[in-house]
Amino acid sequence: MDRSFLFLVAAARAGGNTEMLARRAAREVPRQHEQVWIRLPEVPLPAFEDRRHGFGEHPEPAGNEKVLMDATFAATDLVIASPVYWYSVAASVKLYLDYWSGWMRVPGAEFKARMKGKTLWGVSVLSEGREQADPLVGTLEKTAAYLGMRWGGALMGNGSRPGDVLADDAAMKSAEGFFARVETAVVPGLRAAPGAP
Repeated sequence: MDRSFLFLVAAARAGGNTEMLARRAAREVPRQHEQVWIRLPEVPLPAFEDRRHGFGEHPEPAGNEKVLMDATFAATDLVIASPVYWYSVAASVKLYLDYWSGWMRVPGAEFKARMKGKTLWGVSVLSEGREQADPLVGTLEKTAAYLGMRWGGALMGNGSRPGDVLADDAAMKSAEGFFARVETAVVPGLRAAPGAP
């Protein structure tokens, strides 16, 4: 089965360590599988407006929001490439995920049904011990669980200054076979997502 990988790069700096690690892993994706790369800071979204509980439907997506929603629906595999910022995902990733809550309420979008069965992956680089990324990994894993997505896992590396991750031999080795696990990605049990319903 041909797959389509959507790489969502969230680093504030283009070409940083997290993107380097993601691109190293992406080199192993078979050629028949499409790759689409989007830098989230280059398709900015306005502050998310929560319209639940009687405040109306989410407006029909337009502009950058529509670009991101269409790309999300078109992908079989979504790769969140985010550095660890204050123990969690970058602000642009958090905002993107907040919009998922709105897309659930776009008439006819059938967001939850269309997300089910896709695979969500994480790629991240941090300068401290990898346990400091537990909130980032937990955010992505619980998001996958809530929507019935497969959780492909998180590829982690260490680095601070630009290019540091290239010297992380363990991360580079892990990157070689990271996406080879695509067929064995886990479908976690469904759980409620705070603020999502």
